[in-house]
Amino acid sequence: MGYEPPPNVESAPPKGGGRRPLAFPAPLAPYAAMAAETRGRLHAEPESAMRTPFQRDRDRVIHSVAFRRLKHKTQVFIYHEGDHYRTRLTHSLEVAQISRSLARILRLDEDLAECVALAHDLGHPPFGHTGEDVLKECMAAYDGFDHNAQTLRLLTKLERRHAAFDGLNLTWETLEGVVKHNGPLVGEGQAPLPAAIEEYAAAHDLWLDSYAGLEAQAAAIADDIAYNNHDVDDGLRAGLFSFEDARDLPLVGAALARVGKDFPDAPREILIAEAVSDLIGEMVRDVAAETRARLDALKPAHADDIRRAGRRMVDFSEPMREKLAGLRRFLHENMYRHYKVNRARSQAKRIVRALFDLFFAEPETLPPEWMTRLADGDDRRKARVVCDYIAGMTDRYAIREFERLFGSQPRL
Repeated sequence: MGYEPPPNVESAPPKGGGRRPLAFPAPLAPYAAMAAETRGRLHAEPESAMRTPFQRDRDRVIHSVAFRRLKHKTQVFIYHEGDHYRTRLTHSLEVAQISRSLARILRLDEDLAECVALAHDLGHPPFGHTGEDVLKECMAAYDGFDHNAQTLRLLTKLERRHAAFDGLNLTWETLEGVVKHNGPLVGEGQAPLPAAIEEYAAAHDLWLDSYAGLEAQAAAIADDIAYNNHDVDDGLRAGLFSFEDARDLPLVGAALARVGKDFPDAPREILIAEAVSDLIGEMVRDVAAETRARLDALKPAHADDIRRAGRRMVDFSEPMREKLAGLRRFLHENMYRHYKVNRARSQAKRIVRALFDLFFAEPETLPPEWMTRLADGDDRRKARVVCDYIAGMTDRYAIREFERLFGSQPRL
């Protein structure tokens, strides 16, 4: 017997009027991804009687090695700089929570939205965007490096947990969402496809010239909501900018003023936490209202109508986007490029570059399980194996490899 979801039941209104919260999620909208209509997996598998295909995808991501490694991968601060700063893992969990909220509001498949959110950063190398920048330079002559393409490689090839196939064998909808959550990859003005995406799409067409479904778009906007708000929180905790600076920020200043009025005697750390919570709610409401307006105009009857819409459907309103642009400029100038962060970035660059150069010049120094993947290949193959090995490292493992190979400890 295949999976049968529980009936969607709404509670009776409480006495005195008003509406009770739904006992079960409301019926999915006609343009949501329907688990029963999935386009399936590259390798056919029996269906589960207890979980939908999207729930199985979500569970496979959570149980993957790559997901566990996110615990010690940089979001902004290198893992050991403080126990309370975001890592790739905590960031991914926060994105998943917001994406589920949006999916419920918009009557989408929450499990698919959550799965795309949990998987979206799996391909990031150690030390965040710094590590990615170095690997792009190292791989410039060998098909390049892109963290989104690396996520696809992990999900379809590098994760080895099943006897019948490499990768996690996720559904078409999940892989499409991970690859295209930021929009189409093929068409006018688009950059050349990363090699990993081009290779996989030749065997499993992901409709690279279209937008992804709404669940993936919800995960993408949830990423923006999470990192903009939580980077403000982490930046204040780290002392990269002051509470007074935050009062003058777009969006943040207004949120601090609101919670300060409501809680005039609260300490600053409580005001910051309240403001972040308030602002996340404001952004979610803005996205929900803007998305509903776009859906009302399009009147989609199926998920494929979203893919063919020719524009992003889940988005901020124009006033919100303008305010966010100002907040991002401030964070870029005062946090992501703060001299303390730049010093750590400088050391991280040296670590990743040194590891790549050594493993490429002396592949016999790779662990045995990685040596076997070379299979007497050419330099292109060797570079990709070295890149895969380094990209899978956590911050702390990369530091330890550097210490073992070079006999010195980097001071990050």
